[in-house]
Amino acid sequence: MSNTVVKEQENKRTKKQSQFKELWRRFKKNPQAMIGLVILIIMILTAISAEWIAPGTERDPGYDIQDLAVARQFPSLEYPFGTDHFGRCIFSRVVHGSRNTLTVGLIALAVSATFGIILGAVAGYYTGLIDNIIMRLFDVILAIPAILLAMALAAAIGRGINSLMIATGVAFIPFFARVVRGQVLSIREQEYIEAARSVGASDLRIIFKHVLPNSMAPIIIQASMGIATMILVISGLSFLGMGMFPPAPEWGMMLSDGRRFMLAGYWHMTVFPGVAIALVIIAFNLIGDGLRDAFDPKLRSAGFSMRRFKKIRRSIEKAEISAAEEVE
Repeated sequence: MSNTVVKEQENKRTKKQSQFKELWRRFKKNPQAMIGLVILIIMILTAISAEWIAPGTERDPGYDIQDLAVARQFPSLEYPFGTDHFGRCIFSRVVHGSRNTLTVGLIALAVSATFGIILGAVAGYYTGLIDNIIMRLFDVILAIPAILLAMALAAAIGRGINSLMIATGVAFIPFFARVVRGQVLSIREQEYIEAARSVGASDLRIIFKHVLPNSMAPIIIQASMGIATMILVISGLSFLGMGMFPPAPEWGMMLSDGRRFMLAGYWHMTVFPGVAIALVIIAFNLIGDGLRDAFDPKLRSAGFSMRRFKKIRRSIEKAEISAAEEVE
């Protein structure tokens, strides 16, 4: 009996590994997704090694070394991204800011995904009154733009990194709940769920053992695309003065500080933090598109693909040759 159980576990492990290999094979075929993955890996490595890339001194951290003698300098060899109005190196602040922005974004994602998955699974599995209460509450929340809701929550909680994470996480809970609910509604009537009920499995076991594992594909896609919007909202809140306390570096706050000097010609104070935000958002969106195509090859995105372009061009050339032969 034990040998049979061991063999079943090995078969499941082998099946999962083969599924992962197939997903990776499909994912890496998408050039845009691979570009997004490379950008994200570079950003993560930059955040991890921020202290090594832009080291500090005994008195000041690397992002807050001030020197008014070199304030508002344009990009140069000594200062690749230039300096701000306090003479701080913008490159150092962008590097250290990647750690803060990605950390806040990932924690906010964890908050929204955790509560959204639980509430969506409960609403979809039990339906009826519970479903109506949960979903009508989320309908009210979804009627408010996410950034306005996050702004209201951040103002109520108070300024700081915890405020950013909680406000952004709560604002995006309904998005995950709706995705999970839709999946659970379609899965709960499957035969293997009925079989689990017939052998006496509890609702909690069915939800976490059978329903949610089979709903992970859209959840992962929603997470990869949702974090891009979360980072944009986080940067927006910081831009409006509801983010971290200075001198902590955060890309949105750096944009807010630099906008006062744009008309004076100091473009570098806003361009580089803005480019960093744009790169992270583009990376997560490209990865999300690639994951969507990998999980469901039937839902191919309409983005640019050299392979698709060459295939269409060959089809057009064949059609033109056929038409020319008919004319002759």
